[in-house]
Amino acid sequence: MHLSVHGVSKSFGEGRQAKLVLDDISFSIKSGEFVALVGSSGSGKSTVMRLIAGLERPSAGVIALDGQSVRGPGSDRGMVFQKYSLYPWMTAAQNVAFGMSLQGLPRPLVRERTAYFLEVVGLQDAARRLPKELSGGMQQRVAIARALAADPKVVLLDEPFGALDLQIRESMQEFLYQLWQRSGLTALLITHDLEEALLLAQRVHIMAPRPGRIVRTVEADLDRSNLPHLRMSAPFLELREELVTTLRNLDAAAS
Repeated sequence: MHLSVHGVSKSFGEGRQAKLVLDDISFSIKSGEFVALVGSSGSGKSTVMRLIAGLERPSAGVIALDGQSVRGPGSDRGMVFQKYSLYPWMTAAQNVAFGMSLQGLPRPLVRERTAYFLEVVGLQDAARRLPKELSGGMQQRVAIARALAADPKVVLLDEPFGALDLQIRESMQEFLYQLWQRSGLTALLITHDLEEALLLAQRVHIMAPRPGRIVRTVEADLDRSNLPHLRMSAPFLELREELVTTLRNLDAAAS
């Protein structure tokens, strides 16, 4: 799997009213990589995600997945949003199965994959529960299971834990990292949280605002064998402070 974003720009509006929100964005993700885009509000990181998802079209440049230009939504890209986006009238199992059913997969295979991915996210005992009967963290795990069950080439995570309180968010970050280690999924994380990006991603792209552009890329070569310990380690804190300073200077220059 190879996702390529090359020379991508995006404007909204026409003529003199056009507003450039992304300017010449380029990066790539290979199979099994976990990559993050970080930036403050106005940096256009969620617009990048929507372009890769095929929900918007770039004004310039090319987005390609395994050499095929992205021209619209597709099952080869799984989406997990900040809002869980679960169907409230469906059980956890029915929510996970929904995308596979739309693909026309045989019912026995849908049942098998639904059970498997609910087990992967630790919710096999919640299969028949409605979203309202689940905590926020559990609902987000259902959303992740739904994205994985459709067998996408890459999972797109748009501020997936932004709506959770701190304690649940930290446990979900550890869950997602362990899931990545076990499954080898390919993921792109959009977040404003530098700590989250450094905890999870092998590579972090820093975006500047107005218009959004990548100004720095950091290889986050950190020992993630113990995430709670990593949060307090000197290498992590030093890199985090360095990137906080970078973002602070970018925001000051844009204001």
